[in-house]
Amino acid sequence: MTAHAARTLLQYGLVLLVAVVLNFALPRLAPGNPVDYLLPPEQAGSLTPEQRERVLSQYGLDEPVSVQFREYLAGLVRGDLLYSIRYGRPVGELLVERVGWSALLIGGGAVLSTVIGTLLGFWSAWRRGRAGDVRTLSAVMLIDSMPPFFVGMLLILLFSVQLGLFPIISAMPAIGDVSPVEVGKRLVLPLATLTLAGIGPVYLVARSALISELQEDYVLMARAKGLILRQVRRHAQRNALLPVSTVLLTSLGALVGGAAVVETVFSYPGIGRLIYEGVLARDYPVLQGAFLLLTIGVLAANFVNDLLYPLLDPRVRHSRSASA
Repeated sequence: MTAHAARTLLQYGLVLLVAVVLNFALPRLAPGNPVDYLLPPEQAGSLTPEQRERVLSQYGLDEPVSVQFREYLAGLVRGDLLYSIRYGRPVGELLVERVGWSALLIGGGAVLSTVIGTLLGFWSAWRRGRAGDVRTLSAVMLIDSMPPFFVGMLLILLFSVQLGLFPIISAMPAIGDVSPVEVGKRLVLPLATLTLAGIGPVYLVARSALISELQEDYVLMARAKGLILRQVRRHAQRNALLPVSTVLLTSLGALVGGAAVVETVFSYPGIGRLIYEGVLARDYPVLQGAFLLLTIGVLAANFVNDLLYPLLDPRVRHSRSASA
């Protein structure tokens, strides 16, 4: 392992440690008591103090916060994420059931938003200042200014309520029909929402990067040598893809946050929906496990980006070698 990779790994390890501490603290700072959500309101309100203590003791919530934190860290070392207060099942099992749905949604949204945003950005850059560029830029900025949940509601009103093409909610039916056709029908609207929410940053970076490349000397030299426009575009666009590759990995954090909202709007059975249900029930183990999983995923994506970017851009690699 190179010195840069070791130093980067250490930095991400410190960030993960801070995230673990916040992951434990934030759910407990939320107002409310888990007992009030474990039982029906009429039963929770009639519990005696002794009964409430017994319920809290059952889930280990009667211990001091320092003891809970120590047990939480010990559980992480063992790979034990404790039991869900709401579902009464291991948190690890719940996450395994939901992570595939979220990976399908986030991965598809990342790929589609990157491809569409890059193509639109390059198209606008080659027509900079023309009517087509202005219209495309305005449309992308308008969509990017809308919150993901608002875009999702608009798609539901148009394609589900008015046209009846897709289900209003994307939760899988109770009969367990998970055929590819059924999954595809229930994935279209959430995926379209997340894709539209992620196009804006990729479009702006791709457009700006290509405009910057078109002002470089090698583009002027290529035109002076008589290269056809297709060859000039290929040279410029290849270099403009470097910033886009960085945006793809660094924007995963924003896509994860957007996916949590989108999954709630569409009742999509992913990690975001599980977090929403955990917040309503003050289910500390579920929130801790879900947040930790998302944090590790985002940190891993950024770590891979830090390691890959010098390989994609020789200028960064040479500058680091010179500094060393």
